[in-house]
Amino acid sequence: MNDSLSQCCLCMALHLYNTLSGKIEEFRPLEDNEVRMYACGLTVYDYGHIGNFRTFIAIDVLHRFLVQSGYQVRHVMNITDVDDKIIRNSSRAAIPVKEYTAKFERAFLEDTITVNIEQPIFVRATDHIQEMAKFIAELESKGFAYRTEDGSYYFRIAKFPNYGKLSKRDFAGMEDGARVDVDEYEKDNARDFALWKSPKPGEAFWDTPIGRGRPGWHIECSVMSMETLGESFDLHAGGEDLIFPHHENEIAQSEALTGKPFAHFWFHARFLLVEGEKMSKSLGNFFTLRDLVLKGHKPSSIRYLLSSVPYRNQLNFTFDGLKQAATSVERLRNFWLRLTAANFSEGATATIVQLALETVQRMKSALEDDLNTAQAQAAIFDMVRKANAAIDNGEIRKDDVAPLLAAMDKFEEIFAVLKDDDVPKMKSILEWAKSAGREQDISNELLEIVQSGALSSEQVNHKVAEMEQARRARNFSKSDAIRAELAAAGIIVENTKDGVRWKRK
Repeated sequence: MNDSLSQCCLCMALHLYNTLSGKIEEFRPLEDNEVRMYACGLTVYDYGHIGNFRTFIAIDVLHRFLVQSGYQVRHVMNITDVDDKIIRNSSRAAIPVKEYTAKFERAFLEDTITVNIEQPIFVRATDHIQEMAKFIAELESKGFAYRTEDGSYYFRIAKFPNYGKLSKRDFAGMEDGARVDVDEYEKDNARDFALWKSPKPGEAFWDTPIGRGRPGWHIECSVMSMETLGESFDLHAGGEDLIFPHHENEIAQSEALTGKPFAHFWFHARFLLVEGEKMSKSLGNFFTLRDLVLKGHKPSSIRYLLSSVPYRNQLNFTFDGLKQAATSVERLRNFWLRLTAANFSEGATATIVQLALETVQRMKSALEDDLNTAQAQAAIFDMVRKANAAIDNGEIRKDDVAPLLAAMDKFEEIFAVLKDDDVPKMKSILEWAKSAGREQDISNELLEIVQSGALSSEQVNHKVAEMEQARRARNFSKSDAIRAELAAAGIIVENTKDGVRWKRK
């Protein structure tokens, strides 16, 4: 990589909005160059929807930028595989909890790979049940937890005077001793929350020193984060819907036990709208990641759109926007192909090298400004527009290509949309849909895209070379036949002044 471009990312002054303080602050890790961050992952009672993945991709962008900036990142994400919904649904299906959650957990892990999320350290709630029981016993010994007649345990909120500091709510008038049993409840319903739930008839349970039962949702993340990152760590992330009660309760029970600050930064992504409305099954605008792929939308397009609006701004997810995202990704890929396939004359152009340097700096500055992904994307497209115009005018030289590609690499390290790997991922979801009995949801668009992937990139390059050889030999019937064969496979061949290029539909 160009040394100047490398130097652009060695220093960092990342400023993030900290929900705990309610303002944008400079982010600094607690220890040297290591960042310890914890993120709330999926509750695996169903497939992950696009609102979930908007949050997960925002967290992934943060992770990637920290790594690009030279930090060592220990990124832990939980998988909630026991909660009210899971217990209810597994009981109705008359199957063990582990069997019920297994398919949704597997799908979630596959989906994170589908949208190029850097794999964190995944931890499961059911692997830490005994640690949770021990945590609760210690809270009881300190007077922060109490046991009820049925064997359940609750956190005594009145004992924690800072309750509400994350959500900025005043709970001074709450009823002392009032309890709430459900994991998710109304935003202003501050009551003693369940740490441990005794089993109802037919419900799954675990045997522990504090009795039979299962953990409440909130205790799970406190235990898993502290087990993997320590009692006090750098950053806790999740969707905005988790601020209260989930993250508020995590702070209360964790700091009550240790007397130390739990997480120093709190990072929350806003949920999205779909076509201007709140996403809900009743409105028919509820989409999982897999639903979109079955409709023929590429994973790269989905990732690009979900990362295109800064994480604290409302994203209005529309299908027109998804089509525009596909066009944007294709434009970037075509530019990369143009740089690598064309023959340029010897030399370098100072203005082009400077353009690449300025683009890297603009992207870095945008991301340092509370992860302004929109401005970072705007910077790369400004470069593409100017560089394409320079190519058209014959102003690009051979030594200009490396700096431009280095800038593209910096963009790809964060946004991860340039690699041409959509087809195998879509094929995998196609096969899943067939095995899951969802053949009726498979669109013609998906089938066409998968068909285009029947030819590998190497095979396409070979056929294009064969087509060009036939054209130069004036064997136009053979050349036209190969072009038609490629078109049938979803490959579009274009003749440009810089030579022949191809792309998938």
